[in-house]
This record gives sequence, structure tokens and C-alpha cells, in this order.
Amino acid sequence: MPTLVGARRRGYSAAGFRLFAERIGVSKNDSLIDYVLFEDAMREVMNESDLRRIAVLDPLKLIIDNYPAGQVEECQAPNHPLHPELGQRSLPFSRELWIEGEDFMEVPSKGFRRLFPGNRARLRYGYVVECTGCEKDADGKVVAVHCNYLPETKSGTPGADSVKVKGNLHWVSAAQSCAAEIRLFERLFKVPAPGARRPGDAADLERSFLDDLNPESKLTLIAQLEPCLRDALPEQRFQFERHGYFVVDRVDSLAGKPVFNRAVTLKDSWEKAGA
Repeated sequence: MPTLVGARRRGYSAAGFRLFAERIGVSKNDSLIDYVLFEDAMREVMNESDLRRIAVLDPLKLIIDNYPAGQVEECQAPNHPLHPELGQRSLPFSRELWIEGEDFMEVPSKGFRRLFPGNRARLRYGYVVECTGCEKDADGKVVAVHCNYLPETKSGTPGADSVKVKGNLHWVSAAQSCAAEIRLFERLFKVPAPGARRPGDAADLERSFLDDLNPESKLTLIAQLEPCLRDALPEQRFQFERHGYFVVDRVDSLAGKPVFNRAVTLKDSWEKAGA
């Protein structure tokens, strides 16, 4: 709900509200302020403060056929790229991973740089892999992608740059990841001024703000997260790389079973979606 209590639960920060207030100033006149300004203020504050983590929101199995079965190694990722003093964290790497479903296309569209048969891409903080094919279910849906990895290309090692690729994929280990409920929020209303009359409306037409509710303002899904997020505490905030800024829900989360709310995306996609 559009209240301060609801804003806190969604993950908006007090510092973000203060920055927003400083930017819009004070006026005695009624005015309509673009929501983009509010989200930009939140992003600026959260980008500086929130630790980075990886979440795969639409999991698709990636199987590395030439990686030893049962082997697990550690890959290193920064906790915050702007603050190296915060150190690094370990990501378990194994033969089977989860990647985003949109990162594979059996028949790639023009300009697609991620995985498709015969193409190479880098697993972020890990290795370069080359796609060899995929598995499908009885309905023709892709349920697993197969690839081979290049052992000499591990990030942070002398051979990491020996193979140049353009695609970069986020991933988590299938065996060590933790499943969690994720809530993706969009604008509550479809228009800037809910309930307001629009050009062309009949003179006797009465409109309610309820007519402008966005039916897609909330999407709930089950995602796969890097294992350290299993112990995240209520109201802790993180940037999920690629997906936006998230907070652990302070009401519905349980010990070892967090629920995450997305406060804001990494960039404004509303204008593009509505175009």
C-alpha cells in the first residue's frame, strides 16, 4: 500500500525519502511529480549501501558435461564493487547450475549474445562455457541446457582472458542454492493521475482511481538464490545483480526461510513497457 508503513515493508529506505524530498523541494502549489524521480533517489542510495548477491528468478538447469560429477569449488565475488574494503564472498560452483531461462535460445534472435548451440559465454565469477545443446520435455519446452567448460578461463586466474566472449551469465549452484519466495512489484496504477478524467472522456463519465489499478502490480515466484541468503534477516536489503534492489520481508519471513520484496529495479523499465 502507498503508506510509509507499506513503503518500509517494500524496502524503501529513509535515506532515499530524504534525498527525494531534497530534490523536489517545497511548494504551496499542487503539482504532479514523476514517480521516476522517487525511484531514482532510492536507486542512488541503495546502490551505495546495499550488498550484492545473486538470484535466479526464472531457473533453467545448466549441465556442464565435462565438469567432474560431485566436485564443488569456490568462486570469489565482491560483496560491493564500490567498496572493496567489504571483501569478497564464496560462491559454490558445481556440475549443475541454475541460470535464467531468458539466457538460452535454441534459435537465437539477432544480437543475442548468451547461450545457444555452438556459442560461448562467461559464467560470471566462473568459467567460459560453450553450449552444446538442450533437453526438452514432451511438450517441447526446454528443461535443461548442456555445455562444456574451458578449465583455463576461471575468473581471477591468469588464463581468465584467454578466451573473449560477449555474453555474461548469472548463476547459482543447483545443489547448494536456496529456494525462496520473491515478490516483484510494479507501479500500483497504470497512469500518473489515477481517477482523473482523460481527453475524449464523455462529459457525464465518472471515473474512480480503482479503474486505473495495474493488474500486474505484483508477481510472486519461487527463485533460486546463492546459499548465504538463506540466513538473511528481516529488513536486510541487497542488490540482486541484474534484477534490482530487494528487502527481506519483515512480516512473512521465517528463520532460514526468507521472503524477498523488490523495492525498485536497476533502471526504469516502466516507460519502455508502456510504450
